Amino acid sequence: MELMINFNEHITDLPILYSFRRCPYAMRSRLSLVSSKVNVELREVILREKPYEFLRVSPSATVPCLVIENKVIDESLDIMIWALNKNDPENWLDMPCEGYDLIKESDGPFKNALDEIKYASRHPDIDLNESHKAACRFLFKLETMLTESYLFGDKSTLADFSILPFIRQFANIDIAWFKEQPWPKVQHWLNRFINSNRFEQIQSKYPQWRVNDNITIFPEA
Repeated sequence: MELMINFNEHITDLPILYSFRRCPYAMRSRLSLVSSKVNVELREVILREKPYEFLRVSPSATVPCLVIENKVIDESLDIMIWALNKNDPENWLDMPCEGYDLIKESDGPFKNALDEIKYASRHPDIDLNESHKAACRFLFKLETMLTESYLFGDKSTLADFSILPFIRQFANIDIAWFKEQPWPKVQHWLNRFINSNRFEQIQSKYPQWRVNDNITIFPEA
């Protein structure tokens, strides 16, 4: 979603990305910036202490939130597409239409099931067995698709890096259990991602952003 908004202070000419290191939605936004080599001013937000400047521009009060002059992009997938439309050296947007359907399935039913399992105490009326079944159905689907290195053959696309942060989040709920499941291709796909220089780059630690802090440019040169 893009939202027009007026506000005065914008210290640099760079877009401002409000982000949170562990959020999978913010992760995939940062992945697109690394791939596209599009620079932003990064502002690390602590979700329990959201700054006024962030809340003033973010319609949803969630990260990631990209501010471009007087325009706000408040959805992570839209941020990814914005960056890749500027520069797509790895051709992530060269993806079959099925890729967008797969991202929608990941962001919808799979993420819902993931949250129900990860935050079970918040969902006392949910049948966790059904949530596990729903999550596993998606992972089995990915397993059948990973015939080569990636979801759509031998090169990465937008779908791979839109979905991988959520597979990581799901795996980390119970990593020992995850490693025992019959998803060797999914496990290899995930392991290669989390052991990559790309993942290390997007997971660099930054201090909580505060007004008048020095500017952090992302990705770093």
